[in-house]
Order: sequence, then C-alpha cells, then structure tokens
Amino acid sequence: MKKILLISAFCLGIISLASAQQRTPAIQHRQQNQNMRIVHGVRNGELTKPETQRLAREQQHIRIEKRHAKADGVVTRRERKHIRREQRIANRDIYRQKHDGQDRN
Repeated sequence: MKKILLISAFCLGIISLASAQQRTPAIQHRQQNQNMRIVHGVRNGELTKPETQRLAREQQHIRIEKRHAKADGVVTRRERKHIRREQRIANRDIYRQKHDGQDRN
C-alpha cells in the first residue's frame, strides 16, 4: 500500500513539474508570423504609420497577455483560448489594414 502511494505521489510530482514548465510554441510561432507580416507591410508600403502603430500596440498587448498567463508557471486552457482569440483578431486586423487600399505614399 505504501508503495502504491509513493509511486502515485511521485507520478503526480512529475506531472505537475511538466505542466509548470509548459510552453506555448504554437502561440509563439503565430506571434512571430504576425510580426513578420507587419514588417513586410511596412516595407511594401501597404501600411501607413498610424496603421503600423496600432498593429504594433495590438501585438504588444498579446505579448503582455502571454506573459501574465505564464506568470504562475501554468498556462490554463482558458488562458490559451483567450490568447488564441486575441491572435485571430490581430490576424484579421493585419489582413484588413494591408488590403484596405491605403498606402504609405
């Protein structure tokens, strides 16, 4: 009986350690992709200065949300869902700003 309790406690310890070191590679990859799209929009002249500033603030907000989610060591399903929703909105905003017919010139 003691062996079973000891083994189960050990397994729970490993599981909690693994979840505390949780990473968000999909979120990180999407964030990098969005930043590159903004940079390309600036280079191509598809984004005006105010559009670029607004999109940059939106990306900063997502980074802050991600940092807050990771602050306690565990990114919950709810936090991950919230960050992904923010990224979807940012993705749509980037597309709309790049294709709205306004340009830097």
